[in-house]
Amino acid sequence: MAKVAIFGGGVGGLTTAHEAIERGFEVEIYDVKPALWGGKARSMGAPGTGVDGRFDLPGEHGFRFFPGFYKHVPDTMSRIPYPGNANGVLDNLVPTSQFALYREDGPPFIAPVNFPDTLDEWKEAMHSIFGAHLGVGLDNVAFFAGQLLKLACSCRERLDEEYDLIPWWEFVEAEQRGVPYQKFVAQGLTRSLVAMQAKVSSTRTVGTMLLQLLYNMLTPGVQVDRVLNGPTNDRWIRPWTDYLQAKGVRMQLGATLEGFRMSGSAVASATVSVDGAKREIVADYYVSAIPAEKMATLLSPEMLAADPKLATIRQLKVEWMNGIQFYLGADVPVIRGHTIYADSNWALTSISQHQFWNGVDLSRYGNGKVKGILSIDVSDWKTSGDKVVFKPAEECTAEEIKNECWAQIKAHLDEGGQKQLEDSNLLGWHLDPDIVFGRMHETRDENVEPLLINVVGSLALRPEAVTGIRNLFLASDYANNFTQLATMEGANENGRRAVNGILDAAGSDAERCAVWPYESPAIFEVAQKADTLIWALSGGGKSRAAGAN
Repeated sequence: MAKVAIFGGGVGGLTTAHEAIERGFEVEIYDVKPALWGGKARSMGAPGTGVDGRFDLPGEHGFRFFPGFYKHVPDTMSRIPYPGNANGVLDNLVPTSQFALYREDGPPFIAPVNFPDTLDEWKEAMHSIFGAHLGVGLDNVAFFAGQLLKLACSCRERLDEEYDLIPWWEFVEAEQRGVPYQKFVAQGLTRSLVAMQAKVSSTRTVGTMLLQLLYNMLTPGVQVDRVLNGPTNDRWIRPWTDYLQAKGVRMQLGATLEGFRMSGSAVASATVSVDGAKREIVADYYVSAIPAEKMATLLSPEMLAADPKLATIRQLKVEWMNGIQFYLGADVPVIRGHTIYADSNWALTSISQHQFWNGVDLSRYGNGKVKGILSIDVSDWKTSGDKVVFKPAEECTAEEIKNECWAQIKAHLDEGGQKQLEDSNLLGWHLDPDIVFGRMHETRDENVEPLLINVVGSLALRPEAVTGIRNLFLASDYANNFTQLATMEGANENGRRAVNGILDAAGSDAERCAVWPYESPAIFEVAQKADTLIWALSGGGKSRAAGAN
């Protein structure tokens, strides 16, 4: 039986283990975390908050988001057993029904995320998004819609070779179209995609993702946005690891990958450190599912000689994006879905968790008094705060981060003098422990798990899951995949691609793992085929400006 050694226990690594063990391989998986599997998808308890025999309050690295166009992660979830669920862990996903964009200087926009029941409801929703009360202007709405239509009709070659080199900010002409357009359209919509920065992200990736969301919204019966019905570890990660162990996967936490030893064009062994002791791992196939910034430090001259393309991993960009939870004495649902705070200097987004956590009794957590959890993602750590802490989040103490986030959100939710959040309602908070603070700030703060970000031109920097080293494969979200964004979906897809590469290398006749490209409505597929011919006749990507106008 051939042996597969996997390094990294996030979604990519766990997916690889899942697909490999079901195809008859011997599987070992190692992760650097001392106690928890799941990587950036994990949740954890807020240490020391549980009293009188209660559990620690639940915390998240960042809130989970499962769009309707995801196919890889839901397929895996459906194959993870969960008591009482016909479709396994997949049945732990529940739909949201609303999306909100709050601002400080006016009423919020709140809209349904799913296809409305009537055409009048849909028109009303669209007018609310881009109507006069936001100050965007109908001419700008028409222009933006036209740009999306242009992308929908573009062939894959144009998207990859032209639009990947054009910043989203430039493509939607944000500089020329006023502050409301910049705030609500150019930036606000990209915040819903989390790992996007409008001024540097590629039009190819931003546009493709937005179109997938819009296609879902325009399709009756599709659940556009889904979330878990409880803490991530309880409802997904722990059942997953239990299943893998029951199938025979050997799992080792607290193991740091130190490097690969090469023998010619193949990996001979991998070195891990466990409790300070080094171990040599020998396998037939090796899968790296560690983040890009970690893998970049392990690339030896021998590895680069065998596959020079791997050097581009060092050019990929990462930024901070982490979560903070506010524990409330009285639940504040805000809306039934995700909220974007359009005027927040730290690019905050949130979801009120407990309304979706059916069956989770919060009185069993903490001191028993918490009734609601507001889970926040902080996406901009470089812009100075403007409420109580006038410096970037990356320069703040944990207490300062809490105070500024709380103040920025209160400023958005205090609509017309009606306060949704009161200081007296805040019982506690929990900041992602991946933010490591220097002693008394004598050393720079560190984020031990930054997020890969999409920037223009990054498509060409992404290596393939199947590398030029004949027994080394990549199962992280930075490798080439259909999503091209730091997502669970991309990591899961690359776990599948890695296993397919192993099957090919082993000459196996086992069924290959399914991978699904994005789909377009039939009317756009016709236009895309026509654009393929136009692209070829025009000589391809010779003129960036030609396709941008």
